[in-house]
Amino acid sequence: MKAIEFDHVGKLYRLGTVGTGTLSHDLNRWWKMSVLHQEDPFLKVGETNDRSTRGHSHYVWALRDITFSVEQGDVVGIIGKNGAGKSTLLKLLSQITTPTTGAIRARGRIGSLLEVGTGFHPEMTGRENIFMNGSIMGMTRHEISSKLDAIVDFAGVARYIDTPVKRYSSGMTVRLGFAVAAFMEPEILVVDEVLAVGDAEFQKKAIGKMQDVSRSEGRTVLFVSHNMAAVKNLCSRGIVLQNGSVAFNGHVDNALDYYMTTCYEGISQMPIAEMPRSGKPSGRLQFNSIEFLDREGRAAIPTCGRFLRIRVGFMVHDELLNDVKTTVEIHDFYEHPLIYFDSQFTTDNRSFSRGQHHITIDIERLPLTEGNYKILLWAEAMRRVADYLDCTIAMTVADGRFFPNKQFFPSHLRGKLVLEEYTWSYDKE
Repeated sequence: MKAIEFDHVGKLYRLGTVGTGTLSHDLNRWWKMSVLHQEDPFLKVGETNDRSTRGHSHYVWALRDITFSVEQGDVVGIIGKNGAGKSTLLKLLSQITTPTTGAIRARGRIGSLLEVGTGFHPEMTGRENIFMNGSIMGMTRHEISSKLDAIVDFAGVARYIDTPVKRYSSGMTVRLGFAVAAFMEPEILVVDEVLAVGDAEFQKKAIGKMQDVSRSEGRTVLFVSHNMAAVKNLCSRGIVLQNGSVAFNGHVDNALDYYMTTCYEGISQMPIAEMPRSGKPSGRLQFNSIEFLDREGRAAIPTCGRFLRIRVGFMVHDELLNDVKTTVEIHDFYEHPLIYFDSQFTTDNRSFSRGQHHITIDIERLPLTEGNYKILLWAEAMRRVADYLDCTIAMTVADGRFFPNKQFFPSHLRGKLVLEEYTWSYDKE
């Protein structure tokens, strides 16, 4: 039985304004639709939601012609670049906003966790918010009371349950919000990437709970995340959104492969300075280049077992920027960190004057197998995140000789393995 159906759903926005933007446009829309009973004239305008181009229209389709269905008990991962339309799709399903075109049919109650603090009143205590959310979902006070202890225990906020939510940290708010959404027994659980706010222990608990909800209780889960490992482990199906449209819909492994070869390659070719940033960095320091070089400083292809120099450029915008920390991480496709370089391990925190600077990392023998990887860049200055590029830079490693007796690595290990020199011996018979 189908739990969710999207039937040619679209969502149109006018940039920078509410409504159509002008009184004449509003009157035109009213006349065409209410008097002449014609199609909304503003549905025929608008450009594709491609953030990498400036565009000329004031109208943008955040989603366009979205059609798919989800069977009861399915766990579906929604993946795509920032701005692809993932959060808009979940907001439509959760009825936070309405579609411009098409129809959405959902069977059963929906529990949603879309943003930090979703559905919480900041002046009310955690306990009061739990009862309020349960009431909104149609539960009786007795039903909510029977689940209260489990919610509080799972969220780990027992000490603060009678404190106003406005006093909670973002992590506490997310933990409580997820617990409320999951334990109120919705037929459909919708979770956006806000779980990234929680710590590693809570993320593991949350993924385990979503697995229980789907496998043991037969409930439907829609999960948005940039953590490809979590999507692969949790989901059976994957839907890839690209510029507001469904680019792929199928088995999760095939969806991840498609995302890697299409959506990800597109963003990795952008100049680093123009890449979308994660979070809200201060911008006092901004990464603007990355180079792969050989020992003589010439451009080189990263190759397994060979010397590699990674040179990262960044611009400082302050006259003097103190207490600067930088991190470079190499991840596999599923965004598992494989190699971690941090300035704190090798040098003291630095001060930089205004202008262009570079980080240089020398790797004597690159210990990565042939395949595609992602690079994360992060910088902190004056105890605040200055710049953060979360796995949006591509790095392709060529096959090469690492061990003296070279063997070809199995395909399932390529692109996700860190090599280490070692010796191997057997006991004598």
